[in-house]
Amino acid sequence: MYIYIYICIQRRSARSRRTVSILDAVPKLAEVGKLETPKLQGKYETGQLILHRVFGYRGVILFPWLARVYDRDLPNRREGTEDGNFNGVGKEVKGRTHTFYQVLIDQRDCPYIRAQTEAVTFLGNHESSRSLYAIPGLDYVAHEDILPYTTNEKPALQHELFDKFLSYHSDRDPPFAAQETLRAWQKKNHPWLELSDVHKETTENIRVTVIPFYMGCRESQTTSVYWWRYCIRLENLGDLSVQLRERHWRIFSLSGTLETVRGRGVVGQEPVLSKTLPAFQYSSHVSLQAPSGHMWGTFRMEREDGYAFDCRIPPFSLESKADEPTTPNANT
Repeated sequence: MYIYIYICIQRRSARSRRTVSILDAVPKLAEVGKLETPKLQGKYETGQLILHRVFGYRGVILFPWLARVYDRDLPNRREGTEDGNFNGVGKEVKGRTHTFYQVLIDQRDCPYIRAQTEAVTFLGNHESSRSLYAIPGLDYVAHEDILPYTTNEKPALQHELFDKFLSYHSDRDPPFAAQETLRAWQKKNHPWLELSDVHKETTENIRVTVIPFYMGCRESQTTSVYWWRYCIRLENLGDLSVQLRERHWRIFSLSGTLETVRGRGVVGQEPVLSKTLPAFQYSSHVSLQAPSGHMWGTFRMEREDGYAFDCRIPPFSLESKADEPTTPNANT
């Protein structure tokens, strides 16, 4: 089966602050490649070209991660699970091991996807600075969201790191193999990239998935500040459109503090989750003056029929690690 993509020109409306398609423009239909059969068993290899099942972007797999998925929609499932006790958060939920992939995103698709394409961030290594930096064009993708394909396009994928990380071999399947630079980059930056826990919960057909990452510690003569980033994906599993209106967070620190954060939307947006555009993904950051804590909360959602409800954000722990990594270098 051959696959195609529509390339639509978009603009931002200054009045409504929402993205709208230019309806009088003729979309271009371009051939991408040929779909392959998704794997029900086993893992995809480094160099496999993929389409994201939900967001639709093109990408290439760099390497896999094994994560523990804590799904609050399946509290009684026991087969193939392990103990889900992590510092008092979600003790009743069992964690099951699941494969995720580090994916390099095709830069041609970045303007059209409803997901932040700078999902990997890190701290600068200057002690007096708390600056955050980002590695562009990386994402974490669950095994079931992978649609493998092949292509004859040259280049197969557009990203500044593609040729640095992968090399072409006509006798291989997939034909792109890891270079030593990718293996060295993964080893050097493992602490920044590591995915370990994933948390899920569904309310009124809105599924919220949270992936937390430890980023490191900033130390001064008087305080230590620990940083985490968290990636959140919202997906509408129902038929009616829903809009995110407000966020309400509770942040507990091991030092004994409990902080409440309220605000409009997320990352300056109030995304609509519709039948045609069902998902939205973003990343944010949190800091504590303690080596651990946990977060939970709700999103205030408004359905197209006027019904409003609070969508639960599954509680997740914030755990630090012993060693602070050095600044990542994409040009290793």
